[in-house]
Amino acid sequence: MDQTQKPLTILVVEDEPLIRMDLVDLIEEAGFHTLEARNADDALAIVEGKDGFQVLFTDVDMPGSIDGLELARIVAGQRPDVRIIITSGQTVPTDDEMPAGAVFLPKPHEASRLADVLQPGDQSNRCSQATALIGSEAYAHG
Repeated sequence: MDQTQKPLTILVVEDEPLIRMDLVDLIEEAGFHTLEARNADDALAIVEGKDGFQVLFTDVDMPGSIDGLELARIVAGQRPDVRIIITSGQTVPTDDEMPAGAVFLPKPHEASRLADVLQPGDQSNRCSQATALIGSEAYAHG
């Protein structure tokens, strides 16, 4: 990460506490700031609040009134400036289910691949890299 830039803040939405803690650790070790939410309902409170974030990183399957895909659509509609990364170890959403420009990153998360996807830059390149992981060995073990 360029040391002259302010680090991005990532809103991590994951209902499994241990997975959320590991994910937050990976993201912070890569040089980013994090905000945490245990489900989409908690994340919506952050979206509507004053906490600034530039990236939404959300799991798909979570308890609550909406899932991660619906959360992603709401955030995309309210905050088009926010980059969206959707993750799951069970569900692979179609392009039609995700907001335009969203990236899917399968679980489990590998530190180097996660950092690459979070870096600012060409969205289409990140999307291609993340989507290529679907058939990778890392995904096959998730």
